[in-house]
Order: sequence, then C-alpha cells, then structure tokens
Amino acid sequence: MELSNRQEQIIQIVKDNGPITGENIADRLDLTRATLRPDLAILTMAGFLDARPRVGYFFTGKTGSELFTEKLKKFKVSEYQSLPILVEENVSTYDAICTMFLEDVGTLFVIDNKTHLVGVLSRKDLLRASMGSQDLSSIPVHIIMTRMPNITICEEDDLLLDAAQKLIEKQIDALPVVNRTEDGLEVIGRLTKTNITKALVELARDQHL
Repeated sequence: MELSNRQEQIIQIVKDNGPITGENIADRLDLTRATLRPDLAILTMAGFLDARPRVGYFFTGKTGSELFTEKLKKFKVSEYQSLPILVEENVSTYDAICTMFLEDVGTLFVIDNKTHLVGVLSRKDLLRASMGSQDLSSIPVHIIMTRMPNITICEEDDLLLDAAQKLIEKQIDALPVVNRTEDGLEVIGRLTKTNITKALVELARDQHL
C-alpha cells in the first residue's frame, strides 16, 4: 500500500508517541481532527495502526508485506470459487469435448444420477481418449475419467492458500468445491488457477489504493 506523506507522518508520530489521541496527532500536524479522520481510518483499516477507546492510536509494528500476507491468509475458497461445469457419467466423450470447448474450461466434473461427484475430466483425459481410431461418441466418460480416491477436492470454508497448495502439489488446473452429504459429495463450485490469480491481483490493487 502506497502511503501519502501525511499518512507517513501520522505513522511516525504514533510510533514515537503512542498511544496518542487523534486530537493530539492533529495538533502536531496543525490540522483539524475532521481533516485527519479519513487518514486515520485508512491506516487503521489497513492494519498499520490500531485504536482503543479512551486510550488512542498505537502502531501495530507490521510492515506492508506482513499486512499483505496476513490478508492473503484469511481468504476463503468461497470468496473466489466459480460455477462448476458438470457432465453426467454416461455422457459420451465426444459430448464432453464439446462441452469443454463451449464452456471454455479446462476441467469437467462428472456426477452420477444423484448429482454426486464420481469423477473429473481434464484436457489430458480427453486428449488421451482422442488418440487412436476409436469412436468417441460411443465411449462414456466414466471409462476415461479420474475416479475417487484420486480426486483432489476442497470445501468452501477452506483457506484459499491451502487450496492453491493442492493445485501446485497435484499439478492440476482445477479443484471441485464440494459439500459433504450423507450420500456423497455435492459439487457446488470450482476453484482454478485463474481464481487464485484473481485473488492476488485484487489484493495487490487494494495495497496500492
């Protein structure tokens, strides 16, 4: 986060004199309390300063990079997941390829007749099935899909960093976001490398506002 000269001055005053009231900070800068209020709000929300009623402002001791990391560690999967693209397990491989192309995704999640997760189809799975002279319209996707227990999943309340680590470790492009039921896993979203990138870009922009 890029701070203005006045915000840098405020932080230094609080470092040297904290805890200190907003009125005292304003007096040192020869400003009114009302003029200073937006800067104090920004510095407090960003985590550089903290405030206690009837005590005043004090410096948290955290750098910009530490605050960036702290915010990133709080992000949940639910905040950045996308809608899942689902196909039924008896759909043909040809139709699955068409769905992947039309939806512009790299991973399809396969469900059974109870809408529970039974498999995952990646670009590699479909490419592998396409090699050779076999009739793709006659091969159901359950023949070529990746099955449990080889499917890596995540849940809405998982930390985004933990889900990102799974993507890296498993070298996959997407995770199904699931809700656990008595009968199986219900697919309620998908988390991709693009979602992770979006989170990082948004956080970086926030730091420079």
